Amino acid sequence: MVNMNLENLKEIGLSDGQISVYNAVLELGVSTLNKIQEKTGIERRNIYDILNKLIEKGLISYTVEKGKRTYQCTHPNKIVEEIKRKEEALKELEEKIPQIKELFNISKPEISAEVFRGRDAMKAIFEDMLNYKENWFIGGNGGVQKYMPFFWENWNRRRIKNKTFWHDLIDKDTLMDVFKNLSEAKENLKQLQLYEYKILPEELVSPHVIFIYGDKIANVLWSESPFAFVIQNKEIADSYKKYFDFLWKIIR
Repeated sequence: MVNMNLENLKEIGLSDGQISVYNAVLELGVSTLNKIQEKTGIERRNIYDILNKLIEKGLISYTVEKGKRTYQCTHPNKIVEEIKRKEEALKELEEKIPQIKELFNISKPEISAEVFRGRDAMKAIFEDMLNYKENWFIGGNGGVQKYMPFFWENWNRRRIKNKTFWHDLIDKDTLMDVFKNLSEAKENLKQLQLYEYKILPEELVSPHVIFIYGDKIANVLWSESPFAFVIQNKEIADSYKKYFDFLWKIIR
């Protein structure tokens, strides 16, 4: 008997228990409740509930012989029907995305704020930055290279392909966390495409980094489990951009 991993049945709404029972009946053929229980290890009363749900979904049928039920899988075409049904539902949902975006833009507050924790959350911020042709940084970007080097390499290639330009007021201490010395740091930064930087004076060193992109400002604290507080408001973003421009002019 060929063992099959049917975990993808979750995509049409089956639970782990339902997949386990369906797989057991599929392998056993015509099955009694006792045989299904023996194969799955699921409690008897739970198997009853699961079988009834699978019968409702049309994936399993039963016959009664001498007062006892036996169960068997229906034709796999039923799964194909469920896949098509889900595809149609997703297509309908996709068609509604413009309306959802419109309602979102109407109802969202003038100022919104979100908290992001962890590396996956930071990846979401970096992916969002690719939606804009320019990004500005105050405090440097060495954190992503230090804590997420593999993500950084792939993401930076996509940034360049996307023609997203980085303007960076980088922190000297941040550079030293990533590179051995300042000469090595400067040499590596020169090789970055669509990138310019200036090094912040020591009196402006801060434990966090500020990202400015579009109408968003992300205050980021890098660590093994990074944290970011993101504000979305055009006026606030513009004020941070003015602060960046002022620093850029006075730093040599």
